[in-house]
Amino acid sequence: MPARTKARKRALELLFEAEQRGLNVGTLLEERIAAPTTQHPLPEYAVQLVRGVLAHWASIDEALTTWSQGWSLDRMAAVDRAALRIGTWEIVWNDEVPDGVAVSEAVNLVQNLSTDDSPGFVNGLLSRIAEVKDTLA
Repeated sequence: MPARTKARKRALELLFEAEQRGLNVGTLLEERIAAPTTQHPLPEYAVQLVRGVLAHWASIDEALTTWSQGWSLDRMAAVDRAALRIGTWEIVWNDEVPDGVAVSEAVNLVQNLSTDDSPGFVNGLLSRIAEVKDTLA
C-alpha cells in the first residue's frame, strides 16, 4: 500500500475515532503525535490531512452540505463523512494531489470500510466538489 494511501487511512481512523468517542479532533491528534497507540507513529501526511481538515472544517462541512443534494451531514455514515472531509480538503486546498486521485482514494477508503452504497455516493459528491472547487477556496 503506498505511503499516502496508508496516511489517508490513518487520518480517516483518527477523524472517525474522535467523532465516535465525542473527542476534540485536534486534541486527539496532538495526543497521538505525543504518544502513538501503535508501534508506528502517525505518518506526516496523516497529520497534514487532519490539520488541513481542522483548519477548513466549517468550509468543508458547508460544501458537503450544499452539494450532497438532500443528504445532511448527520445522515451520512460516519466513515463517509471522514473520507469526504479528507477528500474535500485534498481537492480544494492541497495542490499537490490531483483531484482525480483525491476522489479515487476516498472512494477506495469507503469501499473497504463502509456500506455498499458509499463508493458511488462519495464518488459523486467529491466529483461535484472538484467541479466547483474554485468557488470554495
